[in-house]
Amino acid sequence: MYQPNPPRPPQETMPTMYDLPSELVGESGLPDEFHRIQAELLSETCQLPNYTPTEILLASDLNLYYDPRHPLWYKRPDWYLVLGVPNNNEQQNLRLSYVVWQEGVDPFLVVELLSPGTELEDLGKTLREINQPPTKWQVYERILRIPYYVVYDRYENNLRAFRIIGSHYEAISLIENRFWLSDLELGLGLWQGTYQQTTGLWLRWYNAHGWIPTQAEKAQQESQRAEQESQRADKLAEYLRSLGVDPDNLR
Repeated sequence: MYQPNPPRPPQETMPTMYDLPSELVGESGLPDEFHRIQAELLSETCQLPNYTPTEILLASDLNLYYDPRHPLWYKRPDWYLVLGVPNNNEQQNLRLSYVVWQEGVDPFLVVELLSPGTELEDLGKTLREINQPPTKWQVYERILRIPYYVVYDRYENNLRAFRIIGSHYEAISLIENRFWLSDLELGLGLWQGTYQQTTGLWLRWYNAHGWIPTQAEKAQQESQRAEQESQRADKLAEYLRSLGVDPDNLR
């Protein structure tokens, strides 16, 4: 078989997201309610100061194909962040999956939300079986070398974070269940509150000023400011009337 010289890049010769399945037989289906709500809160509050929304990918339960030698091998992180890739703004161009040899950029951070039965694999405590794909931990640490890996167990309210140091992951020390990512100028931590009418302990992004507000919180803050402005205006009008001045004539 003829081989061009130089060889064509993998982006031209390997399968793309249109060639690889986005759903496979035997998959458990859609994520449960907690996984969905938690992923939406992460995406809504992940507002990076040095990137525009069109320069990042925030993905949840999107197949991640990672090995061009085994193009059907994939992992499906609960949530992940990729920096410096175009975020498609046309519906017909939305990704069916994330294929690293097609995109050319590995994820920067992955979040796994522990479920009963997934803890051993998510925390790298299972051994790879012969002739089987590597575990999630092995893919994230050794193949893709994803800089940050975050694991949250809501059953134990236990947050763990890891960073690539040399050739392996090392645990990040948490302060009040939070840690700062200087690369992003953002932090990630556990927040107690209500999101989408559900109260609990949630994984959420924060910046130097505090927890990054959601759209609903921003709307509530604007409403409160408007109400305060109205109250101040009413008090001023009342004071002017006490002086014998009609505030309506001052407009």
